[in-house]
Amino acid sequence: MIFVLQIFRAAVAVSVLAATTATWAAEPLSLGEAQRLALERSRQLLAQDAMTRAAREQAVAAGQLPDPVLKFGIDNLPADGPDRLSLGRDFMTMRRIGIMQEIPRTEKRLLRAETFEREAERVQAQGQSIRAEVQRSTALAWVDRYYAQAQRELLEQQAEATRLQLEAVNSAYRTGKGKLSDVFAGRAAVIGLQDRLSQIDQQLRSAGLKLARWAGPEVADRPVAGPPPWQGTPWPGLAPGENLKQHPDLLAANAEVEAAETQARLAQADKKADVTVEASYAQRGPAFSNMLSIGVSIPWQWDQDNRQNRELGAKLARVDDARARYEDLLRKNEAETGSLYGEWQTGKSRWARFRDELVPVARQRTEATLSAYRTGKGDLAEVLMARRDEIDVRLQALALEWETARAWAQLHFLVPDSPMPMPAKDAS
Repeated sequence: MIFVLQIFRAAVAVSVLAATTATWAAEPLSLGEAQRLALERSRQLLAQDAMTRAAREQAVAAGQLPDPVLKFGIDNLPADGPDRLSLGRDFMTMRRIGIMQEIPRTEKRLLRAETFEREAERVQAQGQSIRAEVQRSTALAWVDRYYAQAQRELLEQQAEATRLQLEAVNSAYRTGKGKLSDVFAGRAAVIGLQDRLSQIDQQLRSAGLKLARWAGPEVADRPVAGPPPWQGTPWPGLAPGENLKQHPDLLAANAEVEAAETQARLAQADKKADVTVEASYAQRGPAFSNMLSIGVSIPWQWDQDNRQNRELGAKLARVDDARARYEDLLRKNEAETGSLYGEWQTGKSRWARFRDELVPVARQRTEATLSAYRTGKGDLAEVLMARRDEIDVRLQALALEWETARAWAQLHFLVPDSPMPMPAKDAS
């Protein structure tokens, strides 16, 4: 008996554990959690961080003096005669050791270091762009999943109400109080709703796969917790123009402009030659004096018009190119962002019209036809048509909210790690 009781307790514990696990697995997925998972899974961000560190390391190295060169050798070694290959009998033979150091101008070293710093800023901005893209794409996939889920819930509610209506019609027909045409109309309505549910289920699966592409396969079947705060301002804490200037793509393009300008300044500095100093000590035979040599080398820039000036001209042309591409990107982003902003504003006003006018009118029509049917002044076909029209209006409102939420997500996550606005009270 005790053994059976222990087995029963173990079974209960396993059941509770399984139920708890199922509950955890079905825990709703918030937008913030989906984005956090997506950022943790991104390997592009790890690569960009590594490239940023590499550029900063190169910047430190570029600011240092070149390594000194250790030189040693034998000068004036006899090649023939009685003193052939002798190191000490000929007075000109010397065993030499020395050191040579190139000394670039401080300005050049600073500019070379600055070049890599600009490269680090560009790579870092590209990393922020990737971060924003991950957050934005995850938000769009999450929004798609939420509204596909919301459409299914709406259709399921309507399908359940229609099934109950059909049961009542069947019961009335069997007792001789209903019409066969009402039975067929009810069946057709149920079949139509089931077909629409099948379409929504496919959309729901597709949205889940898109979300899993960013946040991981373990979230593909999890419901999402919403709604998204699409009615809040998509420009968190900044005016639209200021927010756009902080766009990572524009920051990266601006870093390219600054890098090109630094390269041009470096080319200008290269018109002034660097200096190389050298010192050596030469040992001769015991009967002769040892020698000390000191020298300075300076490149002779005898053709600056065709060398240094040409290089400077090429660097200045790259500056013009970088600036032109920045301006073009700015105009493109301004146009795209302005279009999305207008779409978001228009969507908000249209959605309010649906919520305050169209949906209530459609609901009132359904209630009126249902009341007439119950009092014998109408038929079921009118009720089902009114209910179908109401479903269409409510689905249109959801589709409009869906599109507006997508525009909001694209605007809100232009800049990575934007704070999430609080959901509006009437966001339903």
